[in-house]
Amino acid sequence: MPRPSGLGRGLDSLIPGASDFARINPNEDPRVQPSPRATALPPGLDPSLVAKTGQLEVAVGDIQPNPKQPRSEKGMSQSPLDELAASIREHGIIQPLIVKRSEGAGAPYTLIAGERRWRAAQLAGLKRVPGVGKDIAPGQMLEIALIENIQRHDLNALEEAQAYQQLMHELALTHEQVAGRVGKSRSTISNTMRLLELPDRGQQALMEGAISEGHARAILGLKAAEDQLTALDAVMAGGLSVRQTEELIRRLNEQKNAPPPQPAEKLEKSKDTKSFEAKLRGALGTKVSLNRGKKGGKIVIEFYSDEEFETLYGQLVGSSRE
Repeated sequence: MPRPSGLGRGLDSLIPGASDFARINPNEDPRVQPSPRATALPPGLDPSLVAKTGQLEVAVGDIQPNPKQPRSEKGMSQSPLDELAASIREHGIIQPLIVKRSEGAGAPYTLIAGERRWRAAQLAGLKRVPGVGKDIAPGQMLEIALIENIQRHDLNALEEAQAYQQLMHELALTHEQVAGRVGKSRSTISNTMRLLELPDRGQQALMEGAISEGHARAILGLKAAEDQLTALDAVMAGGLSVRQTEELIRRLNEQKNAPPPQPAEKLEKSKDTKSFEAKLRGALGTKVSLNRGKKGGKIVIEFYSDEEFETLYGQLVGSSRE
């Protein structure tokens, strides 16, 4: 059967034979067992980064989490884990975990990829799990875990942004180089990392699923953090859709960018103007304000009932409205 197209180079490029699995004696050192279908390293990947490879079964208690795991525990909802655990009870673990020998104290193996499967296996009551043992350079642990999670769509948008940022920091990569590593466009990387510009409360709402990535991107259309939080509150209180949020941001930006109203020029009324006002008030029997500027002006005639309006209309027009 043809292999399904993966994301970018995929795990088999970074770790030859990662998708292969054949159970062997779990007491044997996995690092001395060559993968039966290992392929050549892709161009540009330092062979020292991916060394010996092997396959094994390992006790779940002999595995410790990947310290570079890009997925947070908050991102691992309990319900999907329970569903995966039920599937594992029925069918077992189809895709093996990827582990390496630990350095220093702690469990003998460190998980590189497959944390959801490892946690679900514990929920399912499994004592041992299938794995692929690899010798991976520490600098590659984040990259491999990130690519595996992206391929399986296991990261939410904020976790993905945080992982890209960590890759850039730890490996001194540019947006374009990160894009090449994970098989996405540079603009996708940059747009995803913009989510980290949200205020903490906005990031928390995104992580918890209270708003979607579309909501977050729309809110980022406001420059000031204070305005972003105001919009966030409106979105969550009103249950706004992404389209409604975009419209809200558009209106808020229009208000922000509108030129401030110019105060009317206040001129001291001349004696003539005051005299005209008095004569108009006397003729019309109501309050009249006359404001004159350098160019033109306006007359404001006030009335306080329909009857007064009818009287004024008759005086000004010379007939009733009928």
